[in-house]
Amino acid sequence: MAAVMVARQGRELQRYSDNTGGRMVVGCIPYRVGEGGAGVEVLVISSRKKGAAGEEEAVMLPKGGWELDESMDEAARREALEEAGVLGETGPTLGRWCYRSRRYDATYEGFVFPLRVTDELERWPEMAARRRCWVSPQEAMDRCPHWWMREALQLFADRFRLPSTPSSHL
Repeated sequence: MAAVMVARQGRELQRYSDNTGGRMVVGCIPYRVGEGGAGVEVLVISSRKKGAAGEEEAVMLPKGGWELDESMDEAARREALEEAGVLGETGPTLGRWCYRSRRYDATYEGFVFPLRVTDELERWPEMAARRRCWVSPQEAMDRCPHWWMREALQLFADRFRLPSTPSSHL
C-alpha cells in the first residue's frame, strides 16, 4: 500500500447518521505487542487544541469522518495514516458511540476499531500538527478527555486482556 502524504479535506463525501443526523466518524486504537508478548502499548496522538500551561497534554485516538467511497475499516486505516502515521490491520469493531460535538450543535455517531500496527512511518500528512506517543492502555484512558474514547480503550483492554506497560511522554 502506498502512503498518501496529504490528508483528505472537505465534506463532499461525508456520511451522516440516519439515527442522529450528525456526522459518522470512525477511529482506531493503534496497538503493538512487546517482544515475546510482553505487554501492549497503544499509540495516541496530541489534540490540535492546546491545554492550559503546566497541564499534562491531553491525548486522543486517530479518528475522522467516514466517507461514501470507503468501507468503515478503510476509514479507520486512513485516519491512522493521516493523523498518526501508522499502517496496520483492523480487527472487529469495538462498538458504536453517540456523542455530542463540542464544536457543532450535533450528535455524532462514532465507531472504533483496534488496529494492529504493522508499519510506523517517519513522515505522515499531519506530522506538523500532531505528536504521537506509545503509552499503556491505562495511561491513554487517564489522559484522554473524551468519555467515548476512554470507553473504547477500556473495551479494548478488556477484550484482549492486555497488560499495561511503562510509557513515554509526548
